[in-house]
Amino acid sequence: MNLAVAFARSVAQRPEKVALYYGDNEWNYAALLAQAGMVAADLTGRRGVKPGDRVGLWLKNRPEFITAVLGILGAGAVLVPINNFLKPDEVNYILADSGIDVLISEADLLVHTRALTAARPGLVCLPVESLADGASDPSAVSPLASTARLEGDLAVIIYTSGTTGRPKGAMLSHGNLLHNVESCRIVLETVDQDRMAVLLPLFHSYMLTVGVLLPLLVGGTIVLVKSLGQTKLIMQELCLRQATILPAIPPLYRALASSPTPITLPFRLCISGSAPLPLQVLNDFEAKYHRPLIEGYGLSEASPVVAKNPLRGVRKPGSIGLPIAHVQLTAQDEAGRILGPGEVGELCVRGGNVMMGYWNQPAETAKVFRNGWLLTGDVGYHDADGYFFITDRKKDMLLVNGNNVYPREIEEVIYQYPGVKEAAVIGVPDARRGEQPLAFVSPNEGVTINERELIQFIREKMADYKVPRRVVFVPALPRNATGKILKTTLREQNLG
Repeated sequence: MNLAVAFARSVAQRPEKVALYYGDNEWNYAALLAQAGMVAADLTGRRGVKPGDRVGLWLKNRPEFITAVLGILGAGAVLVPINNFLKPDEVNYILADSGIDVLISEADLLVHTRALTAARPGLVCLPVESLADGASDPSAVSPLASTARLEGDLAVIIYTSGTTGRPKGAMLSHGNLLHNVESCRIVLETVDQDRMAVLLPLFHSYMLTVGVLLPLLVGGTIVLVKSLGQTKLIMQELCLRQATILPAIPPLYRALASSPTPITLPFRLCISGSAPLPLQVLNDFEAKYHRPLIEGYGLSEASPVVAKNPLRGVRKPGSIGLPIAHVQLTAQDEAGRILGPGEVGELCVRGGNVMMGYWNQPAETAKVFRNGWLLTGDVGYHDADGYFFITDRKKDMLLVNGNNVYPREIEEVIYQYPGVKEAAVIGVPDARRGEQPLAFVSPNEGVTINERELIQFIREKMADYKVPRRVVFVPALPRNATGKILKTTLREQNLG
């Protein structure tokens, strides 16, 4: 079994059922399979893509993202989704690290083709618009079911931000993703009548599993939101298509909870992830809409879902809930001892959803595995009922609008700017985005750096959400006796 075969079997059971809504358009399962088959045929025929080859997917949210995912997997290739907010320098690193020779993208992003191909000669950039030409014929023969990939074979490489300043590619097998889809089916009680609202970025591991694979493999329907922007317009679109499950991030629920008048919501279930959900937002939302708002936890290295508050029974505000079906979650001390209720330690995961390792990084892989457990880097505990609570996040990591941002990555770019002696980035609270990066920079002696020009330099090299909104210039950064920059001191000074 592999993901392509699983999808083909789902199509065989319901070829005429609507699989995807996008604005006024819709695709049934047969049409979706046909389009995916054409992508697969193009890759294997015209482009010479072989099983195991990595194919990049650099797209914004659009229907072709989904057919490209299915087509890449159907070709037996390895899918590498790329954050569409990244700048060419960031994309180039992923292309080179994963060995991508074929990149599927779109016109708005392919204006950077020259920058991409300069860094990786021979790169073939395919406009997704050309792959979709003539792909609406449901009678097209699809090669998806014939691919020979096995459950243990690599299916997807998800790049996660790294504390070393460079992202790492988490390798997920077909079996990892099938395992997580099945676990999510059980805990979310997903059935073929469900319609999954998809408004978060499709390149994210959570949307790949819960927003795309889960509904398609259980025979449900994806409602891909077209009207991004105003919350009211988004909800109108989801109401029109009668979406039943809404996976989203805290800022959306904050907007709904603070709305002067309740907005009509069709959902049977709302899920919050990617960032901590403030207790006040949860209480205000449920009081206003009388819908369960379920908080959970996951990480890309675990395909990604690990824990959820249960749909039925006790839900504990502030908790990430219980481990999902067929997944084990523990708190452990540094020696690997499994801790009891109330004892704080590192959260560790074990199960069929746990990644194969980091792409071409055996040393980094070894650091996050111990006795078969994946070390998440998150700190927390469980109570006497088995509910888990996170007390601290990965060291130095920021959560900006639900996106993981590692200060070291920003600092590496700042150091490229002429005249910078040293730099440090911390997070400061932001009512709308959760956190924002704040940079502290010490210039070389006698050098004056223009804040606006430095910020523009960073913006040209990094996704906008990673760019500090402000730079504080200081004569020197605080350090301890061993020379390590004291970010704790910077936070305590509250210069932000």
